[in-house]
Amino acid sequence: MYKLITLILVLSFGIASFAQKKDIDEAIVRSIADYILDHTTFTYVSRYPRQTYKSTKEIPENVEVRFTDQFTEWGYTMGVLNMAMVNLGAYLNEEKYTNYPVKHVANGMDNYKFFQKRFKNDRPHYRWPYGQLWTMKELDDCGAMGASVIEVYNLVRREDYREYIDKTARHIMEIQDRLSDGTLVRKFPHEMTLWADDLYMSVPFLARMGNLTGDDKYFDDALKQVFNFSKYLWHPGKELYYHCYYSDLERNGVAHWGRCNGWVMMAKVHLMNFLPEDYPQREDLRKNLEKQILGIAKYQNEDGLWHQVLDKTDSYLESSCSAMFVYSIARAVNEGWVDKRYASVALRGWRGLKDHKITHDGQLKDICVGTGIEDNLVFYYNRPARTNETHGLGAIIEAGIEILKLKGTIE
Repeated sequence: MYKLITLILVLSFGIASFAQKKDIDEAIVRSIADYILDHTTFTYVSRYPRQTYKSTKEIPENVEVRFTDQFTEWGYTMGVLNMAMVNLGAYLNEEKYTNYPVKHVANGMDNYKFFQKRFKNDRPHYRWPYGQLWTMKELDDCGAMGASVIEVYNLVRREDYREYIDKTARHIMEIQDRLSDGTLVRKFPHEMTLWADDLYMSVPFLARMGNLTGDDKYFDDALKQVFNFSKYLWHPGKELYYHCYYSDLERNGVAHWGRCNGWVMMAKVHLMNFLPEDYPQREDLRKNLEKQILGIAKYQNEDGLWHQVLDKTDSYLESSCSAMFVYSIARAVNEGWVDKRYASVALRGWRGLKDHKITHDGQLKDICVGTGIEDNLVFYYNRPARTNETHGLGAIIEAGIEILKLKGTIE
């Protein structure tokens, strides 16, 4: 009888302890999202003299302004964050998170024409408020944000949203530079350079566009990009992706950069999310994703995190790529795309992020800033890492959601 009572107490404590851990994980995800909500103003500020304007109607004719906070900006990192907030709102059934991307997209669409009328070619387009919204010069300008606008369009049917979506589709399908085999590229830093980042800047949009329109051409192009990017960028010996491929030189760059590998993995996951179950090459895509998961698992450090340059353990431990891998692996396990044994990689990664990278008030440390391409490893080693840099915030929220789901299945 004593042993039975002891066993019941032990089991009860274990269940309570597990539930408490789940509550802690949810509280962490909420704290990150709430920090963003609390620090988004949708306002503008002038430099000299410094003055804040609550709307574009208040801005005098000859006064130049910038966004008061980074969360009001219009760019690919905010597209990632908007999609994460949509998912968080759906998972927790809380409108305040769903309303965040709704407000963000509406703010951009309602105000960009004010700045478009003042636009001058005295600085890059991305230095103008909402400059990327109307110019669409690269996939960075429209791919991820376009994907998030589709998510918002599913909630709010505005005609100008659909016009933006269709314009993004035309840019990716008809305007963006491509190699002769259809692979998406940029004209810099070398002529027709393939950037690993661009798999995410295209595929999540194409996947959603296929789902929105029912037109298979978007799914087919997304699949083409995944397999072509793997052809050019995958290193079979190290089982990692290079950051770039120079088509004019027919060689890769120097770095297996962490975040670009994260972009690639997340792009595959987004495509799996929307590709019909019986679609041709879906199984090939799943195997491609699993191969990358197996490869990336080899580079996880003892704390569960990944390095800025994945195969260089003397480079710093970087948060955005770690969050991307945690999200992608947890999502793949939750959806049954890969075996449950891979869950340990995601769980260890989440623990590492909690223990070492997330502050008590919901801020994420050590996120690498925006990074171009250079032909020396020192460039990647020396990229600054900052707290709450927007390149990591969408991924950490997505990771938290999938970890909560994952822990729910092993309760």
